[in-house]
Amino acid sequence: MRHKTKLFFLGVCAMLFSCNSNETKAKKIQEKPSKPNIVVFYVDDLGYGDLGSYGAVGVETPNVDRLAHEGIKFTDAHSSSATCTPSRYSLLTGNYAFRNNAAVLKGDAPLIIDKNIETLPDMLKKGGYKTGVVGKWHLGLGDGNVDWNKEIKPGPLEIGFDYSFLIPSTGDRVPSVYVENHKVVNNSDENDPIKVSYVSKFGDMPDGINNPELLRQKADVQHSGTIVNGISRIGFMDGGTPALWTDEDFPDVLTDKAISFIEGAKSDPFFLFFSFHDIHVPRLPNKKFQGKSTMGPRGDAIVQMDWMTGEVMNALEKLNLLENTLVIFTSDNGPVLNDGYEDLAEEKLGNHKPSGIYRGGKYSAYEAGTRMPTLAFWKGKIMPGISNALWSQVDLYASLADLIKQPITDNAAIDSQNILPVLLSSQEKEGREYLLEESYTLSLRKGNWKYIDPFPEEKTIPDFIEKVKNIEGGHMYSPQLYNLEEDPSEKNNLATQYPEKVAELKSELEKIKNKKS
Repeated sequence: MRHKTKLFFLGVCAMLFSCNSNETKAKKIQEKPSKPNIVVFYVDDLGYGDLGSYGAVGVETPNVDRLAHEGIKFTDAHSSSATCTPSRYSLLTGNYAFRNNAAVLKGDAPLIIDKNIETLPDMLKKGGYKTGVVGKWHLGLGDGNVDWNKEIKPGPLEIGFDYSFLIPSTGDRVPSVYVENHKVVNNSDENDPIKVSYVSKFGDMPDGINNPELLRQKADVQHSGTIVNGISRIGFMDGGTPALWTDEDFPDVLTDKAISFIEGAKSDPFFLFFSFHDIHVPRLPNKKFQGKSTMGPRGDAIVQMDWMTGEVMNALEKLNLLENTLVIFTSDNGPVLNDGYEDLAEEKLGNHKPSGIYRGGKYSAYEAGTRMPTLAFWKGKIMPGISNALWSQVDLYASLADLIKQPITDNAAIDSQNILPVLLSSQEKEGREYLLEESYTLSLRKGNWKYIDPFPEEKTIPDFIEKVKNIEGGHMYSPQLYNLEEDPSEKNNLATQYPEKVAELKSELEKIKNKKS
């Protein structure tokens, strides 16, 4: 009897050992590699209220809303600037754009990122990542005297990206061609070379001033340069006929390139910066999205953007990569309706509020200029929730460095703050103590207090300042102070009532401006 009991006991132990061993093997199989893939969806001109999950009316965004419902929806996450070039500069360098006087660039501007500094893709590449950028660039290409018919560099490949497929600047600027790595795509006719000028008209291509009968959308004077695909652009170009894009092809072309990069890089950890053209002007959604919203081309472009997001997410799922991919979805700056073209964005707005409850939009120092609809998704790793933590896109650099345990080079990313716990959990409340917002001036948040530095009247007026005067009113030349908890729409300037708070925040702002490393 004692012998049988002993055998039974040994048998049970063997079974338990076998089960534990199998469980250990299963756990090892299911364990996520230490370096997850990273995908950043970077939408253009998408406002805080432009998604279904943020209260949109008249447009449905089911694919992006899935990220919101299954991941973290942020209510106080910010682009670093109210315009696109500065925001992109800050995200990719970890430095505020004002430190390099980064402003909205011409279509033939030189690369604005110093190729000698460590960038976000540089850092990730050192950590073993394949890095790619697809979509709108608008950070300059070349050295200031670019020849579009030869190798175009420096560019993304010189600042840390392994692969790039670009709209060189914006859809409303020439040259209206794609650039893949160092070369214009389909620039195949040597007798029809591409030439570009931002000084004066030349060549035989029609323009919006002299050939208005060829236009599909009426444009303002700034956007009345060379006509491509029935749309007049900023600047003038000639030649490159086989290389000219068709705007309606953007969703298919860019999405295919993004998915192709993922498929080619899936054996390594990869970083994809998918930088949308939508919903920037000119808004010319593909036929399959036309009429899918109640808001005309702007709303249809939002639907198109949602489809593109869904296609990339579906590709990740088919490749069994969702459980090891951190997805960040956000926008480069706040919304704008009429931004140079008459596309009925204002007339068909209806009850939709692109900025939600917030004041301002693109170009503006008010909250809607930089407060972005922002989502973080990582299947099985990030639990669904809503986060009110305060943070900026400039913080992605330090946070992703911590995620993959990659050191940051000395004097790199000096403005980036590690907020990784915030990105991974809606329960983490500790975001930034101070948050800088760039526009025509600088603003500073501390909790619910917001200070807007006055714009000096003697300073040279930027070209876009006329666009913000109607938004900012006469306040832009005086200090502004708002309590966002009581006044989220920034209607009541408290600067004269709380001079000590103005002095405190202005002092902190000066410290940030004077920071060297």
